[in-house]
Amino acid sequence: MSNERVYAAGLLNEALDPSRQPDAIRSFLYEEETLIHRIVGGSRGLLPSVVDLGCGTGRHLAGLAGKLRLGVGVDYEASYIAEARRRAARPSLRFIVGEATRVPLGPVFDHALCLTSSWGTMSDKEAVLREMRRLSPRDGSRLLTVYAPTSVPARKEWYGRLGHPVEEVTDDYILTRDGFRSEHFSPQRVRALIGPCTLHPIGEIAFLVQA
Repeated sequence: MSNERVYAAGLLNEALDPSRQPDAIRSFLYEEETLIHRIVGGSRGLLPSVVDLGCGTGRHLAGLAGKLRLGVGVDYEASYIAEARRRAARPSLRFIVGEATRVPLGPVFDHALCLTSSWGTMSDKEAVLREMRRLSPRDGSRLLTVYAPTSVPARKEWYGRLGHPVEEVTDDYILTRDGFRSEHFSPQRVRALIGPCTLHPIGEIAFLVQA
């Protein structure tokens, strides 16, 4: 089963259920949200505009809604976009079905986001990066969260709780028995793929990459 089919089967909603999250994962999700609010919310004293690639059900934009002039979420999974429109109905927010590699929007955003290691599940990472640079050209305005290698034990437990037992672990990824692949990144690998950037550690689970 591909990542797309696993997500279509409802993995995201299950993964965001706190009762199914190990403590380390629950802490990571909270700390990621806090860090994003600190960097994005009210940046430069103005209400910013934000595009979120791989937005899922709109969790991040919903949390930022009161601090944004405009937030646009993009996800290929139509059921997630429908849920985002229902859950995060705000005048400042829009949600569209689309591919993160070909976003039907112009370069008008103060920040481009790709969070909770969505980028680490995407097959064409370079194309997603190109779109993020196009949509938000200013240095330091692109924010991605990637899992660190030290996250493997917590993620193995998490995926097992979600009914996706891990079959293989390498230096770069975890592969579950049903074919879901989730990557992790050393600082060296991040910089080799993304180029100059700042890494903000989020416990032992992840890095928020600012590029």
